[in-house]
Amino acid sequence: MFETLQEKLELALKKFRGQTVISEENISEAMREIRRALLEADVNLHVAKEFVDTVKEKAIGTEVKGKLMPDQLIVKIVHDELVETMGGKVSELNFSPAPPTVIMVAGLQGSGKTTFCGKLARSLRKKGRQPLLVACDIHRPAAILQLKQLGEQSKIPVFSEDSKDAVAIAQDAIAYAKKFARDIVIVDTAGRLTIDEEMMQEVENIAGAVKPTETLFVCDAMIGQDAVTTAKAFNDRLALTGIVLTKLDGDTRGGAALSVLKVIGKPIKFASMGEKLDQLEPFYPERIASRILGMGDILTLVEKAEQQFDQAQAKELEEKIRKNQFTFDDFLAQLNTIKKMGSMRDLLGLIPGMDKAMKNVTIDDKAFGKVEAIILSMTKAERTTPKIINGSRRIRIAKGSGTSVQDVNRLLKQFEEMQKLMKTISQGKRSRFMPRLPGGFGL
Repeated sequence: MFETLQEKLELALKKFRGQTVISEENISEAMREIRRALLEADVNLHVAKEFVDTVKEKAIGTEVKGKLMPDQLIVKIVHDELVETMGGKVSELNFSPAPPTVIMVAGLQGSGKTTFCGKLARSLRKKGRQPLLVACDIHRPAAILQLKQLGEQSKIPVFSEDSKDAVAIAQDAIAYAKKFARDIVIVDTAGRLTIDEEMMQEVENIAGAVKPTETLFVCDAMIGQDAVTTAKAFNDRLALTGIVLTKLDGDTRGGAALSVLKVIGKPIKFASMGEKLDQLEPFYPERIASRILGMGDILTLVEKAEQQFDQAQAKELEEKIRKNQFTFDDFLAQLNTIKKMGSMRDLLGLIPGMDKAMKNVTIDDKAFGKVEAIILSMTKAERTTPKIINGSRRIRIAKGSGTSVQDVNRLLKQFEEMQKLMKTISQGKRSRFMPRLPGGFGL
């Protein structure tokens, strides 16, 4: 995410390394590079100009104090201005004091609108809400089927009718929600390949009929500045309350994230990545700014871990490590937990400095499948006591997992190193080595 913009900004900020003061000359040169980087990232022209002007003004007027170096000061100023440009703080959903809260979702076809509806419903249900999904995309039958499949995956009811009147469907859904105590109604409206009057009138009529508390526009971040232009057209007709950026895990240049608030005046409320229903995050401007500048995002990493790790299981695992009883079954359970958190590349990108360090390293998430196959090919006794795995057992495990004996040997060796490290840590000793990641499995 934002990889190109990150590289360009890093090159621009390098010009301050070794400098002792911030001068008109070096700041002007760096700002030209930053402006060029923003424009190449498809940031709105006026937003880019305002950004560099503000950074330049703050930098020249700021005294470099103590041990703080000019390059560190500039990074801080750029970071703070990125945060401000994207809204300053997280923008929460608004809820109606008289349920149900109606959330209408609009967007172009292919932007990830229906998938977002499913993700949002799942997220709200995990917070104790009772959401109802409403299929108002009557022009694309596949959209209704997709919404029903998403609802089924999360065990969330989907309201639909065999009708060609989207407004009536939305109104009937509100009545249904009141009758069955559903406190959130998420209305999935029709999308089109382009903005057209028929579509705009339909969503406008739905909004007028159901009076949504939130009207969210789903933006495909990969189309850059065009996403902002489209959002503006919708806002002129619908009075949007927030923006959702999708496909942030793709080859996004960052233009939409950095332009939409300044151009439209509406906050980005969510960032959606991937197709899985748990891949939805509130949009935190400060965290995104840190990622853009290569500072990582430890808070998001911690939150992802907290969502997947069970406290009781963690305590039990800690006790096993203390007693040197960590087995392949425990290892497999932790591996599955990490897989649920997202791709390894994305997780490493949240660690400060790792995104840059791993830039030219190929990380294949399918490698986990090979490790899992090897472990599942072991007997219960072998997973508990790997020392009993002799030559004939290794051959059987390799055949059963569709791997080679060398793969099995490598995993056993790495697991042994991991056990040694855990034993050292549990005894409170400093370790002078770390076990390698499964390098032989594509990591």
